[in-house]
Amino acid sequence: MRTRKFMITAVLTFIFVASATAQKMSMSQEKESIIKIMKAYKSALENKTTEGTFELFSVDSEVYEQGGIEGTYANYIEHHLGPELSHFNRFEFSDYTIQVEVGLPYAFTTETYTYTIELQSEKGASPRIINRKGVATSILKKIDGKWKIIKTHSSSRNTK
Repeated sequence: MRTRKFMITAVLTFIFVASATAQKMSMSQEKESIIKIMKAYKSALENKTTEGTFELFSVDSEVYEQGGIEGTYANYIEHHLGPELSHFNRFEFSDYTIQVEVGLPYAFTTETYTYTIELQSEKGASPRIINRKGVATSILKKIDGKWKIIKTHSSSRNTK
């Protein structure tokens, strides 16, 4: 009888450990997918484009920046960021870190970074350089098997 109880306990322990390991691996894969999305968005900005970024956001997403409500991502691009990108010679991120917490079907990110923008210059003038330290928090949701940014908020301050 003791041997049978031991075997049942051993099998149950194995199943529990295997399940926990699989779940941990799954969460690690979810985090990697989320990091990939957030870095794709950052990379697009550095390349001064919005190409491919609309698929990263839900249609009814909400964007908040510097205390302002920008509306959906599409609205933000059309009325704010899109026109700004055409005035940049350079947009670079440095000192980038990201933290991800997954609580299916949602995920929460916090990104910290420094960014440098070089604005196009007026005739004969030197380009204006903007250096800011920033933070962004985003909420993503798994929709139809894909992670989408549903809310994002960013703010920055002078680096000095």
